[in-house]
Amino acid sequence: MNQTELKEFLDYKADTFENSSFLESDPITLPHRFQNKEDIEITAFLIATIAWGNRKSIIQSGERILEIMEYQPKEFILSFDSQNKLNSRFVHRTFNSEDLHYFFARLNHIYKEGGLEHSFRKSKPNDTVKERIHLFRTRFFGNDTEHRSFKHVSDPMKNSAAKRLNMFLRWMVRDSSRGVDFGIWKNFQSSELYIPLDVHTGNVARKLGLLSRKQDDWKALEELMTELRKMDSNDPVKYDFALFGLGAFESF
Repeated sequence: MNQTELKEFLDYKADTFENSSFLESDPITLPHRFQNKEDIEITAFLIATIAWGNRKSIIQSGERILEIMEYQPKEFILSFDSQNKLNSRFVHRTFNSEDLHYFFARLNHIYKEGGLEHSFRKSKPNDTVKERIHLFRTRFFGNDTEHRSFKHVSDPMKNSAAKRLNMFLRWMVRDSSRGVDFGIWKNFQSSELYIPLDVHTGNVARKLGLLSRKQDDWKALEELMTELRKMDSNDPVKYDFALFGLGAFESF
């Protein structure tokens, strides 16, 4: 395919997959149960944090987190006392009850400081998404210098593709008119966002000639986004639906 044909193909696939039926088997279905901004973003952040592995198991584990929070995420986090032991057992791959307790405690702190959206704020006017994710990570962990949960929040400054945080930002920022993403954060532009680079999106992008780098890291993400922004500079991450859908649903 030439460049024009590739764009038409990916535009068609993005349009095909980005609709309400996408929610049926995707972890984003869990925050869609809520209407309140804080309930949505807390749920979305926690679900995105455990979003690796089989999507069915992610949703099952997400259900367990909602159960632990008594299906009231905002109220639970705002009243969470880190001095009290979390009595509920939780395991999703390497993320366990200790991690969940720690995340609850840090989210409680984040909301005392202004909330999740505020924690992704710029420190300088020209801060990029890469820098803002790094800043969020610093703010999230605060004065802590070491904890087993550090590994669950990626740092693009260390060349991580930060798949789960980029997915969370897509959920929060992109327009909600198609019924998938929420569009409730206004401190980002869709044009700034990066796709959540994973095995499916990376492999499909390579097959289509959009990506040459073999590792799924931040350098690969920059290479891929350069190509996607040529096709749509205002909303390049819409192609996440095309690349992911082709890999996950059509075994492209």
